[in-house]
Amino acid sequence: MNADEFLDTVRDENETALSRLGSSKSLYAETEGEMEPETVFRAAAEAEYAASETFQQWADDEASDQQVRDAFEEFAEQERDHYEQVVAKLDEDHEPSEVPAIHEYLRGVEDDPRRVGGFLGRTLASEKSKEQMVGFFVGQADPQTAQLFRDLGDDLDGQLERGRELLESVCESDEDRDAALEAASGAIQAAYEEYTETLEGMGVNPKPVC
Repeated sequence: MNADEFLDTVRDENETALSRLGSSKSLYAETEGEMEPETVFRAAAEAEYAASETFQQWADDEASDQQVRDAFEEFAEQERDHYEQVVAKLDEDHEPSEVPAIHEYLRGVEDDPRRVGGFLGRTLASEKSKEQMVGFFVGQADPQTAQLFRDLGDDLDGQLERGRELLESVCESDEDRDAALEAASGAIQAAYEEYTETLEGMGVNPKPVC
């Protein structure tokens, strides 16, 4: 299974979750029903901050392969830059709160194949979130901010490509690929379960796609 086949498999096995994470209800869940620019910025800031912290932890793990550590160092720096761009849009200072479920999951992943697989799953899920944020600000007649989130989404495309290269490097056996695939799906399902639980807690049916 090469990297393209790997991503196709992840998408196929998590089709429902990714579809619903790409629906308008996903942003509704991320903002807990407060669909205002400020709350969207805060939701984005939480995600970017958590990603930078996760990737920095992986970059600092001396047990990992050096090329993996270098890649996650770059990803961490990129996510910190994303965080700063989003926080600059806020009217007040941002204080990170709870770690999103997807990053709670990822921080429990320990070896390189699983981390790379989890990273790819996270990136597929994050792309869905960025698309919704672009759409939100288009609807708000704020093309400048919509472009900001398009640019962040473009960076995810680059991360996905680098992640594919890492996958080919760290997965030396079928066992490694299976572990990476399990982690990719695990990351997406963690995000989807949080989405579902949040909406159900708000009395909203999470299943129909909007």
